[in-house]
Amino acid sequence: MPVKAMTIGGLSKAAGVKVTTIRYYESIGLMAPPDRTESGQRVYDHSGVERLIFIRHARELGFPVNAIRELVALQVAPGDDCAAVDVIARRQLGEVRQRLKRLRALESELKQMIAACDGEKVASCTILASLADHEFDRARG
Repeated sequence: MPVKAMTIGGLSKAAGVKVTTIRYYESIGLMAPPDRTESGQRVYDHSGVERLIFIRHARELGFPVNAIRELVALQVAPGDDCAAVDVIARRQLGEVRQRLKRLRALESELKQMIAACDGEKVASCTILASLADHEFDRARG
C-alpha cells in the first residue's frame, strides 16, 4: 500500500503541532528537509508524523533542543547500545529535580509572603515590600 503524502497543514494536524513549529524544527535540523512538489510545496509521509510526535513528546517532557537532537541522532541506529539514551534521560531527570527544588523554594517564599500580609492598605503591603526588597522578606523569615 503506498504511503500517502501530506502537506505541512496535514502534518500539523496529524501530529498536533503548529505549522510555524514544524518550520522551526526544519530550520534547526530536528526535522529533515521535506520533499517538495514541482510548485515547491512541502510534502511529508508517515515518518514525518512519527518524528514530529517524538519531538513534541520530548519537548513536553522538558528535553532541550540539543538533547532532542542527540536522541534523534541515536534513533537512526536502532541496533546500537542504548547507554547514551539512558545518559540523556538521566541528565533530564536531574534537571527536572533541580527545577522542582527551585519551585518548592519559590512556593515556600510565596507562602511566607502571603501569610505575612495583613490585608490592610497597599502602602503597608508586606507582599509588595517583599517583592521590592528581597532582603525584607529574609529579615522577617
